[in-house]
Amino acid sequence: MIIVGVDGSKAGVEAAGWAVREAALRDVPVRIVHAVPKWSVEMTESGPYAEVGRWMGELSSSVLTEALEQAAKQAPGVTVDSALIPGDPRPVLIEAAREAELLVVGNHGLGGFRGLLLGSVALGVSGHAPCPVVVVGGISTPPRDEVVVGVDGSEAGAAAIGFAFAEASRRGAGLRAVHAWNSLAPGSGLDPVPAVPQDGAERRLLAEALSGWRERYPDVEVTEQADRGHPVDVLRKASAGADLIVVGTRGRGEVAGLLLGSVSHALLHHTECPIAVVPPAA
Repeated sequence: MIIVGVDGSKAGVEAAGWAVREAALRDVPVRIVHAVPKWSVEMTESGPYAEVGRWMGELSSSVLTEALEQAAKQAPGVTVDSALIPGDPRPVLIEAAREAELLVVGNHGLGGFRGLLLGSVALGVSGHAPCPVVVVGGISTPPRDEVVVGVDGSEAGAAAIGFAFAEASRRGAGLRAVHAWNSLAPGSGLDPVPAVPQDGAERRLLAEALSGWRERYPDVEVTEQADRGHPVDVLRKASAGADLIVVGTRGRGEVAGLLLGSVSHALLHHTECPIAVVPPAA
């Protein structure tokens, strides 16, 4: 099952559309979830705020109806149901995701402040949900039939690579495996490692990380890209026009205990296509 959280925003409706298209590829059902404040559900017909409660109920119903209509247009053959759940959206969605293989949310909700690039719900569930989270923002029209995956050679990153291969295979798309690393330019007087040996080591790291996955997914055409540069900048550019970019929750060099690495966190704010954040156990 795929769980998608909606809140009545345009991004939420787009997330619902993306979720049902993905469900069609996976042949699984979709559940559209809308979270509402507990107080609005607990009001009685005779309570002092009963009218507000009824208004909230009608608004919530319209949010789910709009998302269901979008789902029916995007993938008529997919089984879709909906649920109205009381509570804060972040813990509600994380709990709902325990029975899901994928959680999908929009990148910016109604509660976000103008000028923010990422909504609090999208950031709150990424790295915390028990399953991969897809944050839907800009969608290329049409996408270039390519899935991009960030590769850092970490053990945790292997789950992201497997997820990316599977997505590319489902879509009949190519896979661009991108590895980027920071280093000072040769000749600056501050770089003790010659450029060529370092480049060779980083390219080997990329090749080794992909080892075995090519054999499991022989139908996927893989492009290896190893570039010097900040990983966020390199991955953001590589993701422009892609179907999807896939990253792990944490990579090499991240502080122990962090649930979301700095590169993944930055890409959630700046990526130019839907982004999947994959936990190690996925």
